[in-house]
Amino acid sequence: MARKRPYVAVVGGGIGGLAVALGLRRQGVEAVVHEQAHALSHQGAGIAIGANGHRALRELGVAKRLTASAARPSRADFRHWRTGRSMVSHRLTGLYEERFGAPFWTVERAAVQQALLAELGPRHVRLGARCTGVDRTADGAVIRFEDGGEAEADAVVGADGIHSAVRHSLFGPQEAVFSGTSGYRALVPMDRLRHVPELAEPVLWLWLGPGRHFIAYPVADGSALNFLAVVPDRTWTVESWSTEGDAAELRAAFDGWHPFVTEVLGACERPGRWALYDREPQRVWSSGAVTLLGDAAHAMLPHHGQGANQALEDAVVLAHFLARTDTGGVPSALRAYERLRRPRTRLLQAGSRKNAGCFQLPDGPQAEARNARLATLPDDVAWIHGHDILGSLPVATSPA
Repeated sequence: MARKRPYVAVVGGGIGGLAVALGLRRQGVEAVVHEQAHALSHQGAGIAIGANGHRALRELGVAKRLTASAARPSRADFRHWRTGRSMVSHRLTGLYEERFGAPFWTVERAAVQQALLAELGPRHVRLGARCTGVDRTADGAVIRFEDGGEAEADAVVGADGIHSAVRHSLFGPQEAVFSGTSGYRALVPMDRLRHVPELAEPVLWLWLGPGRHFIAYPVADGSALNFLAVVPDRTWTVESWSTEGDAAELRAAFDGWHPFVTEVLGACERPGRWALYDREPQRVWSSGAVTLLGDAAHAMLPHHGQGANQALEDAVVLAHFLARTDTGGVPSALRAYERLRRPRTRLLQAGSRKNAGCFQLPDGPQAEARNARLATLPDDVAWIHGHDILGSLPVATSPA
């Protein structure tokens, strides 16, 4: 008798939620995404897709869709905040791809979402469905929605972010950890920055200074510059991708920095701003037929550039295990998924916290020691970018 494959309900239509639904459907498993927004946003910052994330996108069949809109920085260049001196530089074209087996891309977050949605098909996404909780049942789970509706499934995946309603239902209230910093972000059209000579070449710029840092890179096939400016502020605690920051306050925070930074900030009119939070590593991600994915499972600060990449890795692994079980085997499949993923994401959560301080050292011996360490960066991050998500999976027969 043919086994009955599970029906999977995904809560959250971000990169991780769309990716796991796509991964499941590509392997013949029915999956539907429930997203609280009434439309998938076209707004958002840029993100870096490392070789590890690129391999996941290839497995999901969407890498080609992103080729035209992605930028490929030629190098990662760490600069002194005031003088502009290049402290350390590492090639990202050629050597990176040869070493890690896939390119390094910078791309708009919304472009990744749209590529995943186009491949998945919008009919598999239910919009305006705000989850308020999940109830486990003897043979699956039931999602409860704000409008009073419910949805039953053999498996539920909580991909609903750092303030996950699914996680709250499983494990109760847990406070996010405030970093004491906030991030300003914006996309600035390159047409406004023609007078910035450094932007003649596509580069991942990392400007490191006392108490703050500034990262910038091209997106949208090089037609826009994305930046992230991280500043200390324990009074700003709003964690929202839609909150607007004050452009004058942002420029004042980087007064005296190199003209590259001040010119980019001067061309930005309405930066977004969000307080930077993460969470302590979860000991358990799953309970019964319900599990967590992406920020809901392992929210991390953005200082490793791995948030989206890790959600994509999660999606490939979870889809693999769920596609190879029947409805009765869902809990064991979810446990196998989290056993494989937890150790890696735990290390990245810790590393992202550590990098925040590393990027914001005052001039002096500590900064010089950091710069010396940055010289070996390709070796230090090889375990991140060189990770083969498919190779990490146990050998198994294809799903029947």
